[in-house]
Amino acid sequence: MYHFRETAGAPGAPLILTFHGTGGSEDQFHGLAEQVLPGAHVVSPRGDVSEGGMARYFRRTGEGVYDMPDLWAQVDAMAAFIRDTAARVGATDVRAFGYSNGANILAAVGFRYPGLVARAGLLHPLIPWTPDPQPGLAGVPVLVTAGQRDPICPAPGTRALVAWYGAQGARVTEHWHPGGHEIDRGEIAVLARFLQD
Repeated sequence: MYHFRETAGAPGAPLILTFHGTGGSEDQFHGLAEQVLPGAHVVSPRGDVSEGGMARYFRRTGEGVYDMPDLWAQVDAMAAFIRDTAARVGATDVRAFGYSNGANILAAVGFRYPGLVARAGLLHPLIPWTPDPQPGLAGVPVLVTAGQRDPICPAPGTRALVAWYGAQGARVTEHWHPGGHEIDRGEIAVLARFLQD
């Protein structure tokens, strides 16, 4: 069971889930979600994998080298958490966003369980493999944001992911800034509009 921060929303309001980056916590984006969609249910789980004391959502053996069996086990656990949380708060509209490692677990949940999240914002994701086709993503809004000089998430990999979503029929939007792995103000503005639609 994940440790998480929660803000109760109005009856029938959307549920927004936030997923932090490596070394972040349930507090990293919780307040942002509250501001973006006032009155929504907001739930922010903390990754339960420790890498040198830094919280993550799945194990890796190096930068961009994922422990794939652990990743898929964590995807199943996170999908169950999302499903249970939506049922508990009575939300039928589930939106989510994550940054870096949080974007990766959110993307992978969508690869296996495309119906769980109706709208997914992926900030600086790194998916170093080509996912299997997923027709269940057709029509799903997906936002991918990135830095043109991101040393952790190289631009060619991000463009390949965007192309993959497009090939599944997802309604994919991409946003680039000229910097690296940091999140800039323009990115936050684009994310806010995406979640509010």
